[in-house]
Amino acid sequence: MIIRIATLNLEQDHKRWQARRELIARQFADLNPDMWALNETHISTQTARWLQKAAANATATKYVLVQQSKAGEESAVQGEALLSRYPMVETANLDYRSHNCVALVARFEIGGKLLDVYVTHLIAAKVEDVARQYQVSTLLEWIRTRGDADCSIVCGDFNAAPDQPSIRLMSSVFRAIQDQPTAFTPLCEPGGAPTHPEWPRFDRCIDYIWISESIGLRASGLCFNHPAKEDPGLWPSDHVGVWADVEIG
Repeated sequence: MIIRIATLNLEQDHKRWQARRELIARQFADLNPDMWALNETHISTQTARWLQKAAANATATKYVLVQQSKAGEESAVQGEALLSRYPMVETANLDYRSHNCVALVARFEIGGKLLDVYVTHLIAAKVEDVARQYQVSTLLEWIRTRGDADCSIVCGDFNAAPDQPSIRLMSSVFRAIQDQPTAFTPLCEPGGAPTHPEWPRFDRCIDYIWISESIGLRASGLCFNHPAKEDPGLWPSDHVGVWADVEIG
C-alpha cells in the first residue's frame, strides 16, 4: 500500500500566522497527504487543531490528531504533532531530558503491517552537534525498544545538515528520502527582516523524512515551498516541507 507523508516546521504562530495558515491550507489541498508531521505547533493558540480542521475541509476527509508538548518551561508554548487519515493503534512519547526536546510516536496497521511514525524536533543549530548526537542516539535506542513494529518512519526538523555527525548517526539506521535545502525561507513581516537573519536563504537541508529498510520509496520532493503570489515575503513557514510517497507491505 502506498501512503503519502509530509513534514513541516510551523514556526509556532510567529510572522503573520493568520495569513500563513491560509497559505498552508491551500498548499496542503494540492499536496493531499495521508499523514502530516508538524514541528513547532503553538500550544496556546491551538495551531495544530486549526490545521486539522483546515485539512478536513480541504480534502473532505477526517484527520485524527496527536500532539506532544515540549518539556520544561516550553511545555506551555510549543510541541510536535501528527495528523493522519489512518486510525492510530497506540501512541507514546519520549522526553530526551535534553534541552526540553521530545519525540512522539503513533502506531498504525497498514497493509497488514505495523507501522510506527515518529515526529521529533532536535535542539537548534546554535548548540553544538554533540547535543543532537545524544538526542539521535536516545531516539534510536527508543525505536529499538519498539522493535515489534514491521517498519518505521521518522519525521522532523533535525537542525543539522547531512554532513553533520548526528545525521550520519541517523543514516546508519534509516534512509533519508532527500537532501535538498529546506532552511530558511524569506518569511518576514512587511518591511521587516526574515526569520533567522544570520543564516543564508535555502543553504542547507535540516528537515527530514527517514524510512526503515523495508519501506519502498516511490517519489519525494519539497512542499510548502511557494510564497503568496501577491507577497514574496509571505511563505507558509520559515522552513519548507518534505513529502514522500512510500510503499508499506
